[in-house]
Amino acid sequence: MTKAILGIIGGSGIYDLPGLQNVREEAIKGPWGDPSGPLRIGEIAGLPIVFLPRHDKGHRLSPSDINYRANIDALKRAGVTDLISLSACGSFKEDLPPGTFVLVDQFVDRTHKRESSFFGKGCVAHVSMAHPVSPRLRIHLAAAADAAGIAIVRDGTYVCMEGPQFSSYAESITYKQLGYSVIGMTNMPEAKLAREAEICYATVSMVTDYDCWHPDHDAVTVQDVIRVLVGNAEKAKTLVAQLARDFPREHEACPIGSDRALDTAIITAPEFRDPALLEKLDAVASRVLGKA
Repeated sequence: MTKAILGIIGGSGIYDLPGLQNVREEAIKGPWGDPSGPLRIGEIAGLPIVFLPRHDKGHRLSPSDINYRANIDALKRAGVTDLISLSACGSFKEDLPPGTFVLVDQFVDRTHKRESSFFGKGCVAHVSMAHPVSPRLRIHLAAAADAAGIAIVRDGTYVCMEGPQFSSYAESITYKQLGYSVIGMTNMPEAKLAREAEICYATVSMVTDYDCWHPDHDAVTVQDVIRVLVGNAEKAKTLVAQLARDFPREHEACPIGSDRALDTAIITAPEFRDPALLEKLDAVASRVLGKA
């Protein structure tokens, strides 16, 4: 069995993880550039934890400026087996008001400026994203929320926009009519890259606002978001602490194969693979490329 190492990516308002013990900071330099910041590596209730603030301390990075490949590569190098994303979002549903936590199970990617794959010219791979979230992680998160007394909605679709601007009214109405649940700016290509790195992934989407579709609420402002972020961040830290206490100490095989996503994904014949790209894939794809 493989030891479980839980990764936590902190979104807006979550730049540290109180309760992390025996902490050390490690700046991991990888072949994809610099991650958002140094990893904070420690433990909660004896479970190894690796924490990374997505926007860096002080919220230095916009969603489009985050080096998602470097972040996931660094977490993989740190041994992370299971990854939880904590993310602020807007809501398209009356019954998902600000303060609600949503365990989304689907994504729609509307980003257009970001590098979305570790693979490409010289080594082509196609991983399945039919089910982008690990159901096992969602079950553990829901159980932790129940144990901590935190209300949580167990499914929904998250549409990821490029940003950094908030939605236009036409966009907001369109996404609402399509039946999406929440909107954010950061979970793509993060979830895609985690799948390529064979890291089980789940997200806790924390509602801060109603986007701009709601007739009884003003358009979104940063000040409005920050007011809700504070309360959401405290609940998120409580949720992580409960999750760590109850989380299995041995990594459980993912029922949808997230942790073996590359088994049938690489299509480029071994003799045609680019050695320079293979070298950059040393952490992400070593399990399968080592067999080539």
